[in-house]
Amino acid sequence: QVQLVESGGGLVQAGGSLRLSCAASGRTFSNYAMGWFRQAPGKEREFVAAISWSGGSTYYADSVKGRFTISRDNAKNMVYLQMNSLKPEDTAVYYCAASLRRSSIYYPTASTYAYWGQGTQVTVSS
Repeated sequence: QVQLVESGGGLVQAGGSLRLSCAASGRTFSNYAMGWFRQAPGKEREFVAAISWSGGSTYYADSVKGRFTISRDNAKNMVYLQMNSLKPEDTAVYYCAASLRRSSIYYPTASTYAYWGQGTQVTVSS
């Protein structure tokens, strides 16, 4: 079992930045690939970014590539999502998730992840 708790969400103006954090506890954090997903009102949950168990590989949705950066600190059991140049369409609840999958082809798929946090709200005003 892995417990995940997100923080760092809030209200920001378009063009601004936020850094989301996800604290993990439970089983060995470094065994898990980590992902960030988001869900806007009335929309399905969508993939944002993922990072391999070692941190050596990262993956991004096209909509955030070049603006968002995912990273992890296995010594602290933390994963981060640095979000720059935020747009109103980035407004959503952001979730972190953990997966034991090793193959990156599965990372954009929500069902790949066995453990989820409760989410943190990000609101970008225009």
